[in-house]
Order: sequence, then C-alpha cells, then structure tokens
Amino acid sequence: MRVSIAGKGIEVSDYLKEVVTKKVSKLQRYFDEDTEAHITMSIQRSRHIVEVTIPFNGVVLRGEEATGDMYASIDGVVKKLEKQIHKHRTALRKKLREGAFSGSEYDYAAELADEKVPKIVRTKKFVMKPMSLEEAQMQMELLGHKFFVFRNAATNEINVLYQRNDGDLGLIETDVG
Repeated sequence: MRVSIAGKGIEVSDYLKEVVTKKVSKLQRYFDEDTEAHITMSIQRSRHIVEVTIPFNGVVLRGEEATGDMYASIDGVVKKLEKQIHKHRTALRKKLREGAFSGSEYDYAAELADEKVPKIVRTKKFVMKPMSLEEAQMQMELLGHKFFVFRNAATNEINVLYQRNDGDLGLIETDVG
C-alpha cells in the first residue's frame, strides 16, 4: 500500500509521517499493493483532524477523526476504517485482497452484533425540475435539510448539494463512466 500524506495549514514532520505510515499500513492486509491511501492532517481550533481516503476497485473508503491530540486522531481513524471494512465485509469481500479477513486480530463481529443496524423507515418521491445551484441552495435552506438532491439546470445531471461539517457546502456531481 502506498501512503501519501499532506498537511492542510500545518507542516507535517518526518516523525509524524512515519507514525501515520506505520499505523495506516495496518490496513494493507485488506488491499492490493498498488492501492494508495491519501491522508490529510490539519488543526482547527485545537482539534487535530486526520482524514484518510482510500479509493480502490470503484469504491472509496473514507474516515475522519478529530480529537485534541494528533496521535489519538490517527489511532481513531484507523480503527474507524477497520470497523467500516468489517461491517461491510460481505459487500467488500470481492473487492478486497484475497484472504483479507483471515487472522484478524480483533473480533469485530461481537462489536457489530451490539450495534443497531439502520433500516429504511420512510420513502419520499418528488418531481425533480431542473434548477440552478443557487436555487437548490435556497431550497435546501428553506427545507432545513443538510442535503438536497436536484437536477442541475446547467448540466441536466442529478446533483447532491450538502452541508459540510465546517459549515461550507459541497456538491456531488454524477458521472456515468
């Protein structure tokens, strides 16, 4: 597994890079050698944030952890990613490296058995008229939602507008390809 580390507004020391590489390398048993993990580290108002994104075989695995200590954030995000992998192991089994789940050190099955599995309890249908990005933003705010699905008038594609944790907005554009 290849690891790329970037600091967002901070300088990442060589020692911190070594620690991150060592911790994230624990995940390499799940992936092929050519898989790349992208790690971004930042500090915002005494919160040490570590984001890890691992794109592989058409799937994107992503985790984020924010604590008062960068090392705790690193440990937390690795644990979250492992938990995600084990939680979705059946769906991911075909995409992960052969034998990825053999000899696991941690019994995630017991931990996951205690968790409530979310289920779909409501379905909504609505007419999707084309609208501008500004109109979609206004509609999302009027509804008081954290996200809004709409047909972009400029591209005629389905887009998702969402509110990010930092308060800004994100836009997901679909691409069939």
